Amino acid sequence: MSFDPSLKIGEEIDNGQLKDVFKCGMQGGMRRSRKSGTLVLISSHIDSIYNDRWIGNTLHYTGMGLAGDQSLTFMQNKTLAESNTNGIEVHLFEVNRPQVYTYAGRVRLDAKPYQEDQPDNKGKTRKVWIFPLKLISGGIPVVSVENFEKLQTRRQRQARRLSDKEIRSRAEKARRRAGQRRVLDIRYERDQYIVENAKRRAKGKCDLCSSPAPFNGKDGDAYLETHHIIWLAKGGEDSISNTVALCPNCHRRMHVLDLAQDRAILIAAVSSHELVEKTGNSAIES
Repeated sequence: MSFDPSLKIGEEIDNGQLKDVFKCGMQGGMRRSRKSGTLVLISSHIDSIYNDRWIGNTLHYTGMGLAGDQSLTFMQNKTLAESNTNGIEVHLFEVNRPQVYTYAGRVRLDAKPYQEDQPDNKGKTRKVWIFPLKLISGGIPVVSVENFEKLQTRRQRQARRLSDKEIRSRAEKARRRAGQRRVLDIRYERDQYIVENAKRRAKGKCDLCSSPAPFNGKDGDAYLETHHIIWLAKGGEDSISNTVALCPNCHRRMHVLDLAQDRAILIAAVSSHELVEKTGNSAIES
């Protein structure tokens, strides 16, 4: 008889709720519960020394043990390694935000565990066991663009704290096949008349740096990209007064930095364009 946690795929709970549902402990990434007959796996993608990653529809999950080489016969490593025959149900949660556990569903061991090098909690290289797991319910769990970008930023910050020697060592030992995530992206249907208006009034020059477009597109026109001064995701309007045309470099600058002084330049550029359109005096722009 299978265990029913009464959780929907993608449902978010806290650590206390997880403990109550599965009758397990509140600590660790592999939590065995004899009361519910389950093994709960926590794949944390924030502030974790373990390098769990999705490749295709398979989660390559790092085993138990913080320091030194891991053992396949150690505690829940053994439970997971034998999970296809020992009658234990394996349930997976992912952590993409602090203290938020997202239910991914039941998983099964899809291939034999294998070993690879990863750093331990002291930064020393050691052998870990990797368990290839597949969701019984289907494909890779979806994460939001916002959470995905926050995870990438966290990892970048972690990497910057390491010395040149540590970075080189980890880069040399990194797996050559990149992990994958399904990302839920919300796209806005921008008014194409507003897009075209912003490009035409820029007359081939970037509204931020005032330099000519770096190249012409396939249509032969100067290549500029439209940008909303106040982002649509932050409640900005899809309007003439909130839309500018930028070279690719400045467009990336705005999305990386979004500096107040740059926004002020863009607001002034829009005002200048509107004044020119009203008066027909192009000398105002110079």
